[in-house]
Amino acid sequence: MTAPVYERVALIGLGLIASSMFWAIKRGGLAGEVTGYARSEATRETARRIGLCDRVCDSAAEAAEGADLVVLCVPVGAMGRVAEEIAPVLKAGACVSDVGSVKRAVINAVAPHLPEGVHFVPAHPLAGTEHSGPEAGFAELYDNRWCIIVPGAEDTDPEAIAKVRTLWEGMGANVDEMDADHHDLVLAVTSHVPHAIAYTMVGVADHLRRVTESEVIKYSAAGFRDFTRIAASDPTMWRDVFLNNKEATLDILGRFTEELFVLQRAIRMEDGDHLHDYFTKTRAVRRSIIEAGQDTDAPNFGREAPKP
Repeated sequence: MTAPVYERVALIGLGLIASSMFWAIKRGGLAGEVTGYARSEATRETARRIGLCDRVCDSAAEAAEGADLVVLCVPVGAMGRVAEEIAPVLKAGACVSDVGSVKRAVINAVAPHLPEGVHFVPAHPLAGTEHSGPEAGFAELYDNRWCIIVPGAEDTDPEAIAKVRTLWEGMGANVDEMDADHHDLVLAVTSHVPHAIAYTMVGVADHLRRVTESEVIKYSAAGFRDFTRIAASDPTMWRDVFLNNKEATLDILGRFTEELFVLQRAIRMEDGDHLHDYFTKTRAVRRSIIEAGQDTDAPNFGREAPKP
């Protein structure tokens, strides 16, 4: 049997990401013990009921005390406060990581609170579903998905980085390293702005009174239906993402607006050649995603057919 990567791992925040981490860690035998904490008493009770974590604690400090790795799985806006709370109990040589989809703001919020001798290795698993909460997690969430490690400082201990990499690889993920600012720009393109567009499109449909609510729901074919799936994501998390990755998100939204104006003009001018060329290029991006194993080309995007 493979030796554990860490003797004790603490998960602070017990939503989809942390829950999936726990099941994946247990599947791979990657830690001797996993402690957990959630701010909500109801969430802690749910975690205990479903066997999520070997020990569910009643404070973040209790969960983090004695841990070799502490993973912050809370919304980006709460990470600084949690880091300040657990700092006094972190043992020398421990590692702190996170799963936030913004990295520069997390580094700025967390790093100042960590004591000397504690390593900081931020990370971001590019995986998730539209569901949230401790019962939404499953061990296979990270299989063949990417996790980006963003060392918090140039002098971060290479061994600490290597162990975090080994943990994520053990949970099934592909791992890459990236600079914090570049990460935030990449995620603005691949995740943050698409979510903003999805939220906006669903909001437009909600306000377009010439199309009734029943029609929107009944006739939601692939396009709008998939917007609603994205827009169902956790509102607290996404509020914090946009507020903490403001510059990159606004930059990409500006570029999106420019592209949209060009598309509007092509439609207005009935420029079929431009539309065909544009859609051909964008279709190639979709094929590349499928070829990279990050989605399926199965009919109906792999969804099960509705039961008669």
